[in-house]
Amino acid sequence: MSNNLLEIKSLKTFFKIEAGIVKAVNDVSFSVRKGETVCIVGESGCGKSITAMSIMGLISKDNGSIEGGEILYDGKDLLKLSDEEMRKIRGKDIAMIFQEPMSSLNPVFTIGLQISESLMIHEGMDKKAARKRSIELLEEVGIPRANEIVDSYPHELSGGMRQRVMIAMGLSCNPKVLIADEPTTALDVTIQAQILDLMRGIKDKFKTSILLITHDLGVVAEMADYVVVMYAGKVVEEAPVMEIFKETSHPYTIGLLKSKPKLSERQTELYSIPGQVPNPVGMKECCYFCDRCDKVMDICKTSIPSLKLIGENHKVACWLYDEETASKEEKK
Repeated sequence: MSNNLLEIKSLKTFFKIEAGIVKAVNDVSFSVRKGETVCIVGESGCGKSITAMSIMGLISKDNGSIEGGEILYDGKDLLKLSDEEMRKIRGKDIAMIFQEPMSSLNPVFTIGLQISESLMIHEGMDKKAARKRSIELLEEVGIPRANEIVDSYPHELSGGMRQRVMIAMGLSCNPKVLIADEPTTALDVTIQAQILDLMRGIKDKFKTSILLITHDLGVVAEMADYVVVMYAGKVVEEAPVMEIFKETSHPYTIGLLKSKPKLSERQTELYSIPGQVPNPVGMKECCYFCDRCDKVMDICKTSIPSLKLIGENHKVACWLYDEETASKEEKK
């Protein structure tokens, strides 16, 4: 029996805009095992958040649609469920901490009411029991004076406290999978460290699987068991966290690691990957990173590489790791 709790298979999420079709998530596959933390890494616009929104069933039907693939949770394809069936899973079995708590929390309702809603819907609690549990959750995520904060409004709290409230909401029904979309963005380093410690404690205490979306490689090194690197809507590399840092293989991942400041070295100028992320409308049949890559070959400009296994659990989508292609290049 598979140990995978969540499996994404060949997921395609597209958006229709005036300029054409945006392939925000284009044939993405990965899995999350029970009790594991998987980090999705990449620049802004690479499809990380859209992948998470697709899992949660929150893609706007006005201009977005899931064009193909499967999202298997505990062996059940979420894409085949009705809206009502999905509502029973969302928030209870799979919960999400959104990127910006100030825009995710409702400004006209108290913190307590917003946490209680999920408890009353999914756990069948009455208002009194839900309020008591809300206070307990606020205490669990390290908020002082929880019995007073429960009656506060979002604008009365600091950014760090709002993020803790979002985590409390996500944990309210003891989900098996917790998706955290940039949970430490816009927080100072002290609060960021506290939030990461809190998430590690949650994982250890409740054996929760975490899908953590970030662009911060420091967070990846601290939190991840397994890493998925995305670029322009595709997975370009994936491996256990230690292998990603020690045996970095894809030119894009190498560029991301080079962009991180090193305290041990004096740097007059930070490294940045040359060029720009390609226009997502009307993408060509080529390696999407080829215009920014210093190891580009002719085949990169005409064909899309597929993910290939180059180690026990290490996959890379790059023509450099295709033996036949590499040997032809060497002969030139």
